[in-house]
Amino acid sequence: MTSRRPVHLIALCLALAFLCPSRSTAQSPVDPAKLPARTSFYLLWHGTPSGDIRAKNSFFALWDDPDFAPARSAFVASLLSSNGKQKDKPSFTREEAAQYITLLDNPFLLGYLRHPESPAAPKPASPQGKPVWNGMFLIYDRTGKEELLSKAVVRLRGTETEVPKLTNLTVAGVSALKVERKSGVTYWAEFSKFAVGAQELPVFEEILNLLNGKSGPTSLSQSPAFAEAKPLLTGGVLEFFLNASNLKELALDSAPGGPTEQFKPFLNALKLDSLHSVAGHLSLEDARTHVHGAILGETTPGGLFDIFSDGQANPASLAFVAPETIYYSESQINFLGLYKVLKRAIAQAGGNTAQAVTMLESLATTRLGMPLEDALGLTTGEFASLQTSPAFDKNQQVYFLGIRNKPDTLKLARTLMGDRITSERNEGSTTFLKISLQGGQSSAGVAQWSFYYLAVTPNALLGASKSDTLHSYLSRAAAGSDPTSSKGLQTVRTQFPEKLSGLTFLDFQKVDWPALKASWIAEANKASQTAKSTDAAKTNANLSNWLSQISPDVIPRHLHTLAGAGWKDAKGVHFDEWLE
Repeated sequence: MTSRRPVHLIALCLALAFLCPSRSTAQSPVDPAKLPARTSFYLLWHGTPSGDIRAKNSFFALWDDPDFAPARSAFVASLLSSNGKQKDKPSFTREEAAQYITLLDNPFLLGYLRHPESPAAPKPASPQGKPVWNGMFLIYDRTGKEELLSKAVVRLRGTETEVPKLTNLTVAGVSALKVERKSGVTYWAEFSKFAVGAQELPVFEEILNLLNGKSGPTSLSQSPAFAEAKPLLTGGVLEFFLNASNLKELALDSAPGGPTEQFKPFLNALKLDSLHSVAGHLSLEDARTHVHGAILGETTPGGLFDIFSDGQANPASLAFVAPETIYYSESQINFLGLYKVLKRAIAQAGGNTAQAVTMLESLATTRLGMPLEDALGLTTGEFASLQTSPAFDKNQQVYFLGIRNKPDTLKLARTLMGDRITSERNEGSTTFLKISLQGGQSSAGVAQWSFYYLAVTPNALLGASKSDTLHSYLSRAAAGSDPTSSKGLQTVRTQFPEKLSGLTFLDFQKVDWPALKASWIAEANKASQTAKSTDAAKTNANLSNWLSQISPDVIPRHLHTLAGAGWKDAKGVHFDEWLE
């Protein structure tokens, strides 16, 4: 994690707040179970929660706080501003932004339909480099928002650099509009309580028929993947579902230029059929905001789930946690499993790919000084990042990588970094390396600067930008640091299963928000000044302006901790995250 992680988290909170204004609405524009069986993906916003739920939730307490009002206004205005608008067209005012954002009072469903498998519906020819099919669609419940929605659509078109061609037509008995641009075609209709948009005419027609009560012969309710994921799709204000069993077809549908014969064997060899779905929901539970989901499928060895670690009860990186730890994030991945999955898929893709794999492995062995499989086997797959600085000083951050064989790890490090290792010394069982990140050769000799420091222990490789930081973490671990000394992390850990493949904890109360705010603004200003494009410079300038509006006291007033974990079991890989 970099020092930007908390600001990304807070931005996510604010985006969620846009979806939860103060009044109640219907729960869904359409029952997802009634969607066509070809539905590969949907994201459903159920509508605004009740006033009591909003009043108790820490996210919305932050959003509604009067001290946050200046930041709220700046955030809404920057979110709705268009980088691609015409120069002679006025941008959104804050008053307009506040008005249009209330469109999100109402529920909506965003989804994707695969191309029909019927021979009567051949795939269209595709321009060079463009997808042959785009099955995205939107269903919006416009109840009470009819005039505002029409006004917003006209207003957005007025900011476009390209004037689209508009054609009136009737689809499925509904008056609709065909909007043609150089980038593609969009179909749009507003009728009854619905607003519907799609980019493919067959998708548009099928969704309109569904909303008019003319559903097809099969629906998503008949999908085994949907039925399996159903328990993950209930009880939240937001839910998402991806039918992963159709990933191969989805990849072929959206591939630029259309599917290739070489691509199909590769997808088959990946054993994508071992994946069933990716599903989950977001719920508001009193003060806490909860995200729970999973990647479901066949976890038996030999499939894609080999990539995911089986998890540990006590990851080695926990030894470096202390009472002053503000942020801790740990994850595990099976590198050998990933390597074997990709190697198998590439080798079975046909053509000369098997020979290419052999040649690449040979080159890797020459470069690494050992077989690639042996090099990957040196790591346990455990990564971690720890921070003790209240201001998230990068010099106080340390990165952890679990290893199995210290001598061979050092051998590999010397081979890869060569003369960039400016010094190496041993202190007990730990070897310290000083690495030059930048340098140059001149007639006067070699000049090196911008150093980074590594510490190689019998079971870990630690990295930091300061040598003192490494020594402090190592001293803590040598003294027998107890991870339970961090009461917040201890409480978090008891909420999850015994074996975890990932764990995250952030204590908002220990952050020095004035110092962190100043650091974020400085970073945003620097990024704006050094940006290579006008849009990037404007984005960072807007971020700096938004951050300057935030009162440092308002965030810890409402946000206390972030906690999350991941684990693997017989059903798949699960993830759980709480913010309170």
